[in-house]
Amino acid sequence: MHEASIAISLLETVSEQCLREGYSSIESVRLRLGKAAGIMPDALLFVFDIVKKDTIACEAELIIDFIFLGGHCLDCNARFESEERYIFACPVCDSRSIKITQGDEMQIVDMEVD
Repeated sequence: MHEASIAISLLETVSEQCLREGYSSIESVRLRLGKAAGIMPDALLFVFDIVKKDTIACEAELIIDFIFLGGHCLDCNARFESEERYIFACPVCDSRSIKITQGDEMQIVDMEVD
């Protein structure tokens, strides 16, 4: 379960930033997570709640904003988004010449601190 190492790294990153800026606690962390990032959101939330204990983020809520898988077709130039985790062909022309442009990211967007 690589979600454990992701949650630990996420917590370390936001804690270091919080302390560097002179704050003493974290109230929430907002994360952008692509549907195709290969991360199980429920597992990440579960592990985050465990690893935040006894840290400056002990009361923090992890908020996940999901990003749909998206891209464009290199043959017909159609742009598309999909709620699926994987897409192998253009939904317009069925070409397999597609370029994925979003949906595999994981990014810390912001955090609320005190």
